[in-house]
Amino acid sequence: MYDLTAFQRDCLYVIAGLEEPPGVAIQDELEEYYEKDVYFGQLYPNLDTLVEKGLVEKGSYDNRTNRYSLTRRGQREIAARFDWEDQYVQLDTESG
Repeated sequence: MYDLTAFQRDCLYVIAGLEEPPGVAIQDELEEYYEKDVYFGQLYPNLDTLVEKGLVEKGSYDNRTNRYSLTRRGQREIAARFDWEDQYVQLDTESG
């Protein structure tokens, strides 16, 4: 995951959090997070990169709508990223 852009990593996280989302659902989630428009020309090439890297699988709902899901490798990469982050960021959830 070290070779992903922050945007690609965010796409991966959104896909992990939704059940086989179509591209438009990923776009909606990212726009809400970034509080700005995410354009077709930005989103889909990055999703294709995640597919090419073997982190995401692209399927089809119909002839016009693709769906995305994490591969096992994608799941492992996210878990490894969380483990790495946890070394450096310890959140105190009990102090509320």
